[in-house]
Amino acid sequence: MPLSPPVPPFTADDATIERALADAELPALLAAVAHLTGDRSVLRPELRPDPARLREPQAGYTAEQQALARRVCLDGLRRFRDERAGVPAPLGAADMVALMSFSTGSDVPERYVPLLREELALEGDALRAPRWQAAEVAPGRTLTVAVIGAGMSGLAAAHRLDQAGIAFTVLEKNDDVGGTWLENRYPGCRVDVQNHMYSYSFAQKHDWPEYHSTQPVLQAYFRECAEQFGLLDRIRFGTEVRSCTWDDDTQTWTLAVRDADGDGTVVADAVVCAVGQLNRPKFPDLPGVGSFAGPAFHSAQWDDTVELTGRRVAVIGTGASACQFIPEVAEIAGHLDVYQRTAPWLIPSPRYHQPVAAGFQWLLGHVLAYAQWYRFWLFWRGAEGMLPAAYVDPSYPPTERAVSARNEEMRQQLQAWIDLQAGDDAELRAALTPNYPPLSKRFVLDDGIWAGTLRRPTVSLHTQRIAAIEPDGIRTADGELHPADVLIYGTGFQASRFLTPMTVTGRDGIDLHEQWAGDARAFLGVMVPNFPNFFCLYGPNTNIVANGSIIYFSECEVHFLVECLHLLLAKSLGSLDPRREAHDAYNDRIDEANRLRTWGFSSVSSWYKNDYGRSAQNWPFAVIEFWEQTRAPDPADYVLR
Repeated sequence: MPLSPPVPPFTADDATIERALADAELPALLAAVAHLTGDRSVLRPELRPDPARLREPQAGYTAEQQALARRVCLDGLRRFRDERAGVPAPLGAADMVALMSFSTGSDVPERYVPLLREELALEGDALRAPRWQAAEVAPGRTLTVAVIGAGMSGLAAAHRLDQAGIAFTVLEKNDDVGGTWLENRYPGCRVDVQNHMYSYSFAQKHDWPEYHSTQPVLQAYFRECAEQFGLLDRIRFGTEVRSCTWDDDTQTWTLAVRDADGDGTVVADAVVCAVGQLNRPKFPDLPGVGSFAGPAFHSAQWDDTVELTGRRVAVIGTGASACQFIPEVAEIAGHLDVYQRTAPWLIPSPRYHQPVAAGFQWLLGHVLAYAQWYRFWLFWRGAEGMLPAAYVDPSYPPTERAVSARNEEMRQQLQAWIDLQAGDDAELRAALTPNYPPLSKRFVLDDGIWAGTLRRPTVSLHTQRIAAIEPDGIRTADGELHPADVLIYGTGFQASRFLTPMTVTGRDGIDLHEQWAGDARAFLGVMVPNFPNFFCLYGPNTNIVANGSIIYFSECEVHFLVECLHLLLAKSLGSLDPRREAHDAYNDRIDEANRLRTWGFSSVSSWYKNDYGRSAQNWPFAVIEFWEQTRAPDPADYVLR
């Protein structure tokens, strides 16, 4: 079951607690113990973490600090058990700030309290259902919604719509749920955000087998969520949406669909487009693409029928996906040629391939509030904790080395990891070292496997430009032809081509792709002028680089779309779409901020930028701002009809 049961009464003996404490994430556990017991003396000043070391094991605690923290936690948990304290008293804002600030070593602003009170469900309401029902808001009215896609975002939308009592149908082109976690089946595929954060806030698990789960585990999680929340019989599998057309007279959308029975239509009052950004493979713009005589495929369309064992395999690309499957292919290939255009920055992640420690898992399932405080600790460490290093400081001055003093500090830390991995191999060190500021491109998590793979005698890393793909292999700029039996493209996705190949026609016959003209924009990342009641999930400028889990963003967007539907019901309206002036002012603000982030400043090639050199993907601000702007629609920003 994806949704963990309530934490049972705490009755474990001292020996069980002590064994579990050996595996505890101590800063988060200290906050949980202080919360449970109400004893703020647990938050000892000498145990406050250094915020610059949060990504290190135990936040950089020394052996002495770890021993002290375990003694403090053991004493607190024994008292909580022996006193049969039960559910702790609700935390006030000042208490929450104190616990948040202690566990992260940062002065967390009180502004975050409402967000985290909702996100963590510290005082119940783990399902976080809407506070209203459609039948109560608008008796006798039926509002219908078509959700396109049954991946992570589509399932979240379906669940919230169901909770609010809004009629919906999910249209999914595949034969199962999961989206990217169904389609991407390449060897080594796993999530690069720890699963205790990369999971629905309303469907938490305490028994993830690994800290960074593999594709089969994640796909199973989303299917279990769909089953548990009763969504499977509301999904039309094997149904591809080919077009969406708005009718201003009836204020409805007509969706042209194709399934096993042929062509058909679906009519709905609103459309939720949950097709994502990373779902259409991108092939490199190289001479000879398509001319290779042997088997060739993209990692997102992995061909299990192609035998790789003992063969000479060529891989183009060293991005996030390639860095996951290349070590797996290297295990079996006779020889592996890796072609790298741009080296990725590697983030030291010792737990990347590790199973979850038994004691840690026990604590999550038995110590009330520990799972929530650990989730917060991950949230802060991977979210607001890294974002400031992406800010461009014009007075620094910014260069293609670093954009600020903090960015330079991050660069030195990451370079130290590369130096450690390369050892005395100067050539490998040069090949592993990026030539752009950290946070300009997507990071790659690494526990040492990447350099270890490239050191194999059967692996060759090529950093020369590819001149052409030929029937027998890859020719590099030096004129040498490198023969290959199999060619694998690890070259990412067409992230900037939102909603393709679907046709979307809005008010007055306006075509969405013509309006965007290859430069997609949306108001709040969710809605577009001239396209009433049309909601994008993981839409323009909702991708995150340095701050958190995309599931968090999708949940914010789903909350917003449900509140937009509430506005329609409460005001007896037929439609809403953003005013052009509100949309343009919002996007001007986004563009200005993105230009002052590493990914906007650096000239390095990246899927973060579209063909115009603009970031149509990335969110440039703190996650608190996205949460705040998606609480409810401001009617003044919309055309209401």
